[in-house]
Amino acid sequence: MLPSLQLSDVPKPTPGPKQVLVKLSAAALNHRDLFIRQHLYPGISFNAPFLADGYGTVVEAGPDCAAASTALIGKHVVLVPHRGWDSDPYGPEDPRKYAIIGSSAAYESVGTAQEYVVVGEADVVLAPEHLSPAEGAALPLVGVTAWRALVTKSGAARAGQNVLITGIGGGVALQALQFAVAVGCNVWVTSGEESKIERAVGMGARSGVIYKEKDWEKRLGKMLPGERPFLDAVIDGTGGEVVSKTTKLLKAGGVIVCYGMTLGPKMDWVVQAMLKNIELKGSTMGSKKEFQDMVEFVRDKKIRPVVSRVVKGLDNAEGIDGLFEDMKAGKQFGKLVILIDKDVESPKL
Repeated sequence: MLPSLQLSDVPKPTPGPKQVLVKLSAAALNHRDLFIRQHLYPGISFNAPFLADGYGTVVEAGPDCAAASTALIGKHVVLVPHRGWDSDPYGPEDPRKYAIIGSSAAYESVGTAQEYVVVGEADVVLAPEHLSPAEGAALPLVGVTAWRALVTKSGAARAGQNVLITGIGGGVALQALQFAVAVGCNVWVTSGEESKIERAVGMGARSGVIYKEKDWEKRLGKMLPGERPFLDAVIDGTGGEVVSKTTKLLKAGGVIVCYGMTLGPKMDWVVQAMLKNIELKGSTMGSKKEFQDMVEFVRDKKIRPVVSRVVKGLDNAEGIDGLFEDMKAGKQFGKLVILIDKDVESPKL
């Protein structure tokens, strides 16, 4: 049983210098939020609003805002889901100031499970016009995480590269799939359910394997094309045995990018990987620059994030708890979204 959620009434905030006020239309859940509810995440505050993903409309700009920020009044935006990382490709410029918003002890006033939020003018980005509110809320955290893993870290974000994405069905994995397909990669996936593999194939994946089955890597090897019978990169959110399972499939100097470890806090490293010059790279969310580049790519390619299920209303405790239960059980295929503005229509799923 997860701890109960609490809804509070607070005054509508007022933007200060170089800040904007955003009326939020939709917010989305991430695994981080499930961990927070279970007290399994560092640096949290239960006095801060929940959730990091948000889509809304700029309704007011504070003093000294740039003309570009004032021009956003009345426009739909997505919120940058973190603070303290501007553009350094290696990591946050000052790790002490870096934090994901939502239930954060470092940034207690900022979270997307509320009707209005004040943020810095640089912490909103014009939303791609083709996205619905639910799709816009589904994009930020998983989008920038997938972008950094695939584009910044793997070196495989180009046509003809063979890429394996593990754990398809989760938000980051699905976003990585969409990005990889959009740049022309050949993509294979793993999942615990055949139905999720089938849906991934419908989104452009070549095929996939059930990771719960013994020797799944051997079946995957037989799927690789004869003219290029190896993987260039693995985009992994599971950890565990991913190195030993994929070393024989990766080319010499191939890359494993790990952005999550859902199977446990440790993973293997085998001598064969060292002898083959395999690179293992850790990856997290990205910088503000990577976020902006990702949003522009989504706009250009007309990518629509996958939304698994939507509930309406921050006061819908039962419905929101149901989203968390979906996540806890691994039922979702895509993002779980709360429509804050009840008058907004749900997307057709």
